[in-house]
Amino acid sequence: MKYVLALDEGTTGSAALLFNSDGQVVATADREILQSYPRPGWVEHDAEEILSATRSVGREVLDRARASAADVAAIGITNQRETTVVWERRTGRPIAPAVVWQSRASADICERLKADGLEPLFRERTGLLVDAYFSGTKIRWLLDRVPDAQRRAEAGELLFGTIDTWLVWKLSGGRVHCTDVSNASRTLLFNIHTLDWDADLLRLLDVPRAMLPTVRSSSEVYCETELEHFRASLPIAGIAGDQQAALFGQACFEPSQAKNTYGTGCFLLVNAGEHPPQSADGLLSTVAWRLGDRTTYALEGSTFVTGAAVQWLRDGLGLIRDAAETDALASSLADNDGVYLVPAFVGLAAPHWDMYARGLLIGLTRGTTRAHVVRATLESIAYQSRDLADAMMRAGQPIERLKVDGGGTANPFLMQFQADLLGVPVEVAAVQETTALGAASLAGLAAGVWHDQSALGQHWRAARSYEPRMSADQRESLYANWLRAVDRTRGWASPEPVHSGGT
Repeated sequence: MKYVLALDEGTTGSAALLFNSDGQVVATADREILQSYPRPGWVEHDAEEILSATRSVGREVLDRARASAADVAAIGITNQRETTVVWERRTGRPIAPAVVWQSRASADICERLKADGLEPLFRERTGLLVDAYFSGTKIRWLLDRVPDAQRRAEAGELLFGTIDTWLVWKLSGGRVHCTDVSNASRTLLFNIHTLDWDADLLRLLDVPRAMLPTVRSSSEVYCETELEHFRASLPIAGIAGDQQAALFGQACFEPSQAKNTYGTGCFLLVNAGEHPPQSADGLLSTVAWRLGDRTTYALEGSTFVTGAAVQWLRDGLGLIRDAAETDALASSLADNDGVYLVPAFVGLAAPHWDMYARGLLIGLTRGTTRAHVVRATLESIAYQSRDLADAMMRAGQPIERLKVDGGGTANPFLMQFQADLLGVPVEVAAVQETTALGAASLAGLAAGVWHDQSALGQHWRAARSYEPRMSADQRESLYANWLRAVDRTRGWASPEPVHSGGT
């Protein structure tokens, strides 16, 4: 039996998963990676640590499965998107720490672009908003910050990549500099209509094309790994950004099928078919994947801080020892007693898009306890997902059922509250590692492990399903108060606070 190895490089850790031909997990290995916060709103990674962790978990998972190189048909890579690495072509050394997708470091550059009236152009070409979330302004920020970087980039001495590109470059021994369409579509430099880097946008951000990787499909053999990494030369044959990979892993192959991933942030994606979708409500049009000559698009809504808020309860406030405690604490209360947390620690994402919003805990009284804060944190995850689902509906993409994955789906309180707040069934995938499964599926298609998408769809099943139980009146009352709380977070970090004028 041939296995497929998925390398899943996330925001807080690197994982490796080995899948068999039935799409089942045979073995796993993972390792945490460090994040640094040199200034408020800045988030950085050590790209070399990411590479080291990826190599380690890849070897470890093969050892745990007692698999040899002959047992592995291909490697699929999925990655935290938008995180930006710039490195030297000759030495392979990064010129600075990786700028993580969450980082607001390039917010001033975004403000200048918007002040110059350029956001509509970026929106039309890329499907994205001008926001520090995306890679293009992060590249510009690095080239401005590192001495002599602009000249070196123009001379072809420096290379840019998201984490997938960085890993392929290093694992191939510097022979291949490429990305796939899903990751390219998150850079603010890629035209999702022509499926190529956009010369006008490169000029506006003064990013030399020589820095950029070749854009390829999401399922093809890109390279062979060097022997030193996994004790064998293995083909890398699938690449997709983590959320697109999860959409693929959830078998959302048909238009209007949707998934939500509960990780560091929450990411709601709906398959939009073969044409870029349109939204005037802060959602993003993005490339889901490309197989052969067929491109599939998605409509996406993202929130920056969901699971990261639970991590904050543990590491920042010391209110819990681990995430598993939150279910019982939240369930110990009959309701939230009017306590709301808006975890806008790095601003608000879709559909609000306020880089200067900051976190808020409101509704406190002398009766407020640790359980209230924990419950408010879990509820905030569901409220933010409701924000996204409502925006999808306004864009003509109503969600009739929601497939879900990620760490948050292990929390029964959160999943039931999510079903109640949306008013639709929430189905938890039996294979929780859907992001890795998506990457493995894309690689397995290229390597011949699976012949087509229908074979992959037969593997999907739900482990649990949550039906809505809350009345419509209660649901809408809770949500209206959430919107009031969100309104109070706006513009807090800007020199001149911006108010939305109410909900």
